[in-house]
Amino acid sequence: MAIMSIRGVPLFVEVVGRGYPLALMHGGPGQDYTSLLPLKPLADQFTLVFYDHRCNGQSVGADQSTMTMENLTADADALRQELGFEKWAVLGHSFGGQVALEYALRYPQRLSHLVLMNSGADNWWAETHSSQLLARRGYKPAAVEATRRFFTGEVTPANYYSAFFKFMLAYFYRFPLLTYARAIATGPKIFYRPEATIFGYRHVVKGWTVMDRLAEIRVPTLVIAGRWDFLFPPEHQAILADRLPNARLELVERAGHNPHIERPAVVLPAIRGFLGAGKSAHP
Repeated sequence: MAIMSIRGVPLFVEVVGRGYPLALMHGGPGQDYTSLLPLKPLADQFTLVFYDHRCNGQSVGADQSTMTMENLTADADALRQELGFEKWAVLGHSFGGQVALEYALRYPQRLSHLVLMNSGADNWWAETHSSQLLARRGYKPAAVEATRRFFTGEVTPANYYSAFFKFMLAYFYRFPLLTYARAIATGPKIFYRPEATIFGYRHVVKGWTVMDRLAEIRVPTLVIAGRWDFLFPPEHQAILADRLPNARLELVERAGHNPHIERPAVVLPAIRGFLGAGKSAHP
């Protein structure tokens, strides 16, 4: 683990494992690399590059206004160069998947494979559709309204957690209480950044879409998601996979927005199978 200066910005980075490099872009905005630690068993086959996006997790110091898609993707590619990889595969979860899509469009020559986990190419699904879906699932009006305000950046740092807890269980098919308790008790400290979440939904992904550019992404792509996801549900995953020229879709049963936490026995083999062929050696 280390704080690395990348393009003059401090980024928290952890590199583990051996084999072909796989960059892991965490979700949020406002979360950190620990949300992807259930993928760490892949380190026996791949070199895993965990890091926190600028202004997220432990990558603090840059002005919030610099958290743009241009900078987030440029940071990732500069990190690739600093680590000495000619190419790498990229896995993005949720918001990280949106950054990964932008990376694929901006740096196609540096990308070998793309994994999009519970992500989307149009933020309308999170901004508008998520609250409507929870209403149809029978969630209370307070939870539905909290969802709408959260994913449009209308919350404040003071009421961030109170809003989040109103709909937190919607992230899961079945909330893995023991897994979370064990992770908090024994795992690394988690750094949430409400300011990054609010700025991200107000400015970075507000109205964001690359739906009309998906045909430009030619690399092999795995679109994998929990069938119960309320942010980017199966109908969007189907559209996403259909518009990506070289994509395959895998829906994980009995899982929500975090299938790598709820169903690692399904997700890990799927990623191994997708990335494994021909990726056993360093590039």
